[in-house]
Parts: sequence; C-alpha cells; structure tokens
Amino acid sequence: MEFGTKDRYQTIRDAGEYDWQRLGELGVLGAAIPEEHGGLGLGALDTALVFEAAGYGCKNTGLIFAAGAHLFATALPIAEFGSDSQKKKLPRMCDGTLIGANAMTEPDAGSDISALKTTATPKDRGYVLNGVKSFVSNGPTADIIVTYAVTDPAKGHLGTTGFVVDADTPGVMKSEPFSKLGMNGCAAGTVEFRDCAIPEEAVLGNGSVVFQHGMLWERACLFAIYLGVQDRLLERCLKHVKQRKQFGRRIKEFQSVSNRIVDMKLRLESARLLLYKACWAIDTNEDAVLPAALSKLAVSQTAVQNALDAIELFGGRGYQTDEGIEEHLRDAVGGLIFSGTSDVQRQLAALELGL
Repeated sequence: MEFGTKDRYQTIRDAGEYDWQRLGELGVLGAAIPEEHGGLGLGALDTALVFEAAGYGCKNTGLIFAAGAHLFATALPIAEFGSDSQKKKLPRMCDGTLIGANAMTEPDAGSDISALKTTATPKDRGYVLNGVKSFVSNGPTADIIVTYAVTDPAKGHLGTTGFVVDADTPGVMKSEPFSKLGMNGCAAGTVEFRDCAIPEEAVLGNGSVVFQHGMLWERACLFAIYLGVQDRLLERCLKHVKQRKQFGRRIKEFQSVSNRIVDMKLRLESARLLLYKACWAIDTNEDAVLPAALSKLAVSQTAVQNALDAIELFGGRGYQTDEGIEEHLRDAVGGLIFSGTSDVQRQLAALELGL
C-alpha cells in the first residue's frame, strides 16, 4: 500500500480488519526498517505514531504487540547489526511472509543477561546451541529467531553473543502457545535448543549491545500501542457516562465520575508526552535510557489504572466479558512485566540518576 506521511496514521487507524498480512501491507511490521530492505524507513517517533494508530484501530491488542515484538526485538536488530546475508530476510519480514521472535528470557534469568544459561559452543566453523528460552513472544509461530547465548563465561554479560536462527533448523524445539491472562492475539511459548548446529554466519553481534539496542526501541515505541488503546477506551467511557442515567441524572453530572474521567485523561496525556520524549531522544541521538525507562513505566501503569477506572465507570457491565471492558485490564497487566518489569525500569532510572 502506498500512502504519504500526512495520511499514514489515519489510514492505519481506519484499517478496520487486521491480520498479520494486513499489518505488513500497512507498513506496521517494517515501520522502522530502512526502505532498501522493504520497510518504511521511519524514525522512532514516527514509528511510535504508527503503533499508536494501530493500537487505536485494532481491537486485538495482542496482535499489535506481536507485531511490535517482531519488529523491535527481531527485525530491527538484524537491520542494525546483521550481515548482508541476514538482511536479505528483512523484506519478507516487513511484508509479513516471515514471523520473527526474540528468544532472550530464560526461566531463571529473567531480565538479567549476565545470568543466561544457554550456551553456544564453537564447532566446525559454527556453533552448537543448547538451552531453554521462555516467554518467547511469537515463539510458537516464528520463522526466524534472534537469540542470545553465552560464548565466553568469564566475561559475564559481555561474554554473550546474539544469533539469527532459522526456526526450522534441526534442534530448535518450539512449544505450544502458553495460556495467558491477556494479549491472547500474541502466541508466546518456550523455545529450546538441543544440540542445535548453526553456521558462523548466524552470528549477529555482541549479545549485550544487540539486546539493549532492541530493548531501547521496544520500551520507547512498542508501548505507543497502549496510547492508542487508551484513546479508544477513553472515547468509549465518555460515550457511556454521557448516556448512562442513575438517580434521574446522566452519570457525567456526578463529580466523582467526571473527576475520574479527567484523571484518566491526565494520566494518558502525561504518559504520551514521556513516550514522545523518549522517541525524540532516540531520533536525535541523545541518551534515551532514562526517558525510555520513565515512559515505559508511566505508560504501563497508566494502562492498568485507566482500565480499572473504566471497569468502575461501567459497573457490573465492565466486569462482564461480553462488554470487552475487562479485556483492557487483562491486556494491560502484561505491560508491567514484559520489556523489563516496572521495578527494573525504576532501577534503570535510579542508575541514570546516579543513585
């Protein structure tokens, strides 16, 4: 699909029906990938606006999250650090032909890249991977996996290496999708490497550098999904309080209700500005670690609190699954955990502040 900057975001907001291929057609899957590799070539802020628009337009929040994991944690690292042969995969990742997954988290390591147990042992001008990765978004359906393994235990987190692995490589074992609280449009599972032989050409780069680059973009841009979702939720809440009557009055006339709506709007716009600032820092080559951590923290907490407020505004109807209000809460809770928990973001911010 061809469209200019002026109408790109409205086109995505109004797309109507979404599936993986449709996201490829709209440019969402390759928003930040250079045009020569099949993407839109957008910076961080414009990419965030794309995901914000998709979050607003698509009610399947998990699907848009899956697109974000595919782009920021898989395609973008390949575009930034990959070899020419690895970059040949990008056009098919941008158009939705191939699905990417990032296999970093391990059952006992969590966000601690220095505690990885997956190993990559040199052998026959290549490596043999062994280890288990958990909570892999897109893992069960992935065609391409960016993963991280220990290559030099003596160097701690600097002794890890990133690899690009084809999911059909012998020794790659993908689990069935996990059952989760929310984000059901994103299949997540376990990926295990059992004596998985990969060529030297699979090396992507220093694991710590590659991973942190992807996480910086993910924390800043992916969470724009929740901005779009919250815009849609707030619109629905406004419509509801203007129509719903109790005790002979529209409930918007009760100050407790109007104050709740204002607080929802305040949180949303404050989080939006923090996220835009984080993206601006990336685009201008400023140090983006602190703004990205603060924006991820603010947006994820806003999504949870605004979803709770929406449930209270809708009352019993908000608690019923048929109304779709409670789904906002289930989808929001994951934001407190993935891409680094809220406590991890606070720790990152504290370190940046010299604490």
